[in-house]
Amino acid sequence: MHEERLANLLGALALTVNDLALTDATTAAGTSVSAAAALVVLSTAPGLSVTELGRRVGLSQPAAARMVDGLESRGLAERWPTAARAVAVHLTDAGVDAAERILGHRGGRLASLTAALDDRERAVFAELVAKLLTAAYEQLPEADRLCRLCDRAACVAAGAVCPVGAACRAREATGARVADGGHR
Repeated sequence: MHEERLANLLGALALTVNDLALTDATTAAGTSVSAAAALVVLSTAPGLSVTELGRRVGLSQPAAARMVDGLESRGLAERWPTAARAVAVHLTDAGVDAAERILGHRGGRLASLTAALDDRERAVFAELVAKLLTAAYEQLPEADRLCRLCDRAACVAAGAVCPVGAACRAREATGARVADGGHR
């Protein structure tokens, strides 16, 4: 297979998977893509600052502050003051429910897509995707950003190892700068 064709097929698949996953995820919560990602991130890392939350979902601090304002106005998140004169963002019960809906809809659509593969093909595909995610981490070494819409429990189900987390730990073991701390 020619490298150009493989890269083109991967690009088309990546965009399609992105569209399928994000359409259902954002519809499930009635939010923007970045707000949906923020809800999922906060479900596993409550108490992040607005700046750190923005970094993890790919937003500037001002854009993240506006996004958190929107989440607060919808009753999905709230800011709590901290001793360090900062604020920590936490989900409300409605925010926790929204994060669960996002992951459920995202996972359902993606599972229906992989259902086109038989059991053996799914096992091989899982290995290949893990290898690609490891390579992606080498190009963008920010595990929290790569996995901003991940169902972390599903990633490590049945004793599996998160490939992004493994790449993060390997990078840390070699003394390389680690840009995040969510995949220890």
